[in-house]
Amino acid sequence: MFQKITLLALVLAFVSCQKKESTEKDKIKIADWLIGNWENKSDNGVLTENWEKVNDSTFSATSYFIKSKDTLHFEKITLSQHGEMLMYSATVNGQNNDKAIDFPSTTETANKLVFENPSHDYPQKITYTKGANNTLTAEISGNLQGKVTKEKFVMTKK
Repeated sequence: MFQKITLLALVLAFVSCQKKESTEKDKIKIADWLIGNWENKSDNGVLTENWEKVNDSTFSATSYFIKSKDTLHFEKITLSQHGEMLMYSATVNGQNNDKAIDFPSTTETANKLVFENPSHDYPQKITYTKGANNTLTAEISGNLQGKVTKEKFVMTKK
């Protein structure tokens, strides 16, 4: 009888550990809608974000803004899962000694992801919203030189 109880306890412990591990890795799946090539064309230029899945816990993207033939902005983005938290890390060419700035997630829903870093100079908040008709809205906001600022970019999936 004691052996059966011990065996049952071991099986339950093993199963519960397996469930927790798979649940933790599943959190990033809520952001699957980011994957793909996104573009915003305007008179000011073309903003492009290209998202891809690296593995079960990491997505990566490149984001760039081109006007005529000049690249005015280029950044590398990593979205990764650490335990129960998603982390958005952005590396912008020519800023912060080319080191990544981390923005932990504060909101994760089926249609919206919000990342915040109140100690960063600008932006302090990054929001991605899944829209209708294959659209994605990226918004950066925060305090810029003492002024509340918000920039919104509506992109279409290519």
